[in-house]
Amino acid sequence: MKDKKPMTETFEQLLEHNKEKIYRICKIYAVSPLEPQDLFQEVIFAIWKSLSTFKGNSSIDTWIYRITLNVCLRSKQKSGKTYDKTLQLESIQFIPVEIPIENDQQEKYNALASCISKLNNENKSIIILYLEELKYKEIAEITGSTENHIAVKMKRIKKILLDCITDKL
Repeated sequence: MKDKKPMTETFEQLLEHNKEKIYRICKIYAVSPLEPQDLFQEVIFAIWKSLSTFKGNSSIDTWIYRITLNVCLRSKQKSGKTYDKTLQLESIQFIPVEIPIENDQQEKYNALASCISKLNNENKSIIILYLEELKYKEIAEITGSTENHIAVKMKRIKKILLDCITDKL
């Protein structure tokens, strides 16, 4: 039996509980400075639209991660095409929490973000979920892979990122 959380949370509570992690993932997939907000709104709309179909076969958090990744990946596929769709959910107020980072840490963060952006979509999804502190089992469930496959991929991804960051710093 999978980890189930009873669906007693309202949409607003669900959003409040998950908005930071959704925004972090959107920010990683974004190209332009305004794109994270657009992606965030698309993810929230997708969650709202699909909430009634949530069956509880996985935890609600796993389900939200899956929707977030799918929306971000779909957006990347569309980015090459001219796609003019504006969706505004006026009722959602989201102000990202900005934690001040020292210059040295900022340089390391920028190097890591740059290296992650060069990964293919599968590897990028895996490392993003890993950085969200998910276990390999949860990452496997979200991505549709096996836990063993995730472990092997993570070893390779870490090597790629280490080589990339070493060159940058």
